[in-house]
Amino acid sequence: MAAQTETVQWKLGEQLYQNPLSGEHDVSDFIMEGQAAISFPQRRMRMENVLDPKLGQQANFVFWCPVEFPDSIAISWDFWPIREPGLCMTFFSAKGANGEDLFDPSLAERTGIYPQYHHSDIHAYHVSYFRRKEADERSFHTCNLRKSYGLHLVAQGGDPIPSVQDAAGPYRIQLLKWKDEIVFKINDMIVFQWHDDGTAYGKRLEGGKIGFRQLAPMIGEYANLSIHALERG
Repeated sequence: MAAQTETVQWKLGEQLYQNPLSGEHDVSDFIMEGQAAISFPQRRMRMENVLDPKLGQQANFVFWCPVEFPDSIAISWDFWPIREPGLCMTFFSAKGANGEDLFDPSLAERTGIYPQYHHSDIHAYHVSYFRRKEADERSFHTCNLRKSYGLHLVAQGGDPIPSVQDAAGPYRIQLLKWKDEIVFKINDMIVFQWHDDGTAYGKRLEGGKIGFRQLAPMIGEYANLSIHALERG
C-alpha cells in the first residue's frame, strides 16, 4: 500500500450532475440493493437499516445513483453522522467486470452483502469513512480506499470527523478522480492521495456509477450531491 504525497493540481469543469437530496422526488430513480429506510426529516437524505443488525451483512445496503459518469470527475456531498456504530462507504467507477453497465441483467444479483461487491462480477473503487463498526475502528479512526475485484487496500488516512456525540456537521466530502490519481478530502483537508499504476491491482478503472453504502446500525444524512468534470489545473 502506497500513498502519493504530491498534491494533485486540478480545476472543476462542467457540472455533470447536481442533486440536493432534499426529498423523495430527488432520489426516485436511485436504485436500492438490500433493504433500507430513506427519509428526509431535515430536508436531507437520511439512510438507515430496516433489518436487524444481528443479521450481519444481510442488514447492510447500497443506494446507487443511476447516472453513468465519465472518467476524471469530482464528486462532493455534505455528510452528517447521526447514529453509530456503523460505517459509511462510497463506491465509484463501478461497472461490470467486462465493461457492462452496473445494472446489466447478466450480472449476478446484489443485495448489500459485501462480497457481492468485491469478489463477484463487478469492478469498483470504494472509500470507507466514518468507520465506527468494530472496536478497533472506533478507537482509531481512519478512511480507507480499496480497489476491487479483490478488496485491495491501496490507501489510508486519518478520519477528521469526530464521533456522533461531538459531530456538528455538515462535513463536506470531496472525492477527486483524475485518470490514475485519486484524492479524498474532508472539509478541504486531504485525507489520502493515491496513484493507480494499472498494474499492481489490475487495470485502472474508468467511468461508471457511484453509490452510497452503510453498515447497520449506522444512520447517516446526506445532501448537496454534486459531480463536476475534473480537469488538470
